[in-house]
Amino acid sequence: MGQIIFQKKMVIALCLVIFLGLASSGCGTTGSKRQKGQPVTEATGEYYLDDLRIPEELNYKPNKSFVYETPKFKAGVLHFTKWHLDIPSLADSFIYNMEKDNWKLINSFRGKEFFLNFSKPDKTCNVRIKKTWTGTTVVEIQVGAL
Repeated sequence: MGQIIFQKKMVIALCLVIFLGLASSGCGTTGSKRQKGQPVTEATGEYYLDDLRIPEELNYKPNKSFVYETPKFKAGVLHFTKWHLDIPSLADSFIYNMEKDNWKLINSFRGKEFFLNFSKPDKTCNVRIKKTWTGTTVVEIQVGAL
């Protein structure tokens, strides 16, 4: 009887290891795979911030975001989420795409949360990337004037 219980526990443990392995390998972004990115748009296709590329796998959260617009300038705070992304690879993707769009990386802080700070002659952009206790990756992007 004890051996049957042990075998069942081993089968369950093996299934759990396989499931976790598949879940972690299929959802990440790799630094070597550069993302084209997507400009942030509304359902109507109107661009919120045209010089800011967002990796395509991130989901835009309009209820947590806002955009301030004048005839000469757009600024705002944008929120995105996605379950289980590799944060260092996501940060590398942002750095690659931002530099492609003529943003200059000012500095970065890497730890439990990642902070990336960029600038252009007339504006700044701060990117904060963190993971919640549920495994959701949260990205907050703040764009403002100098």
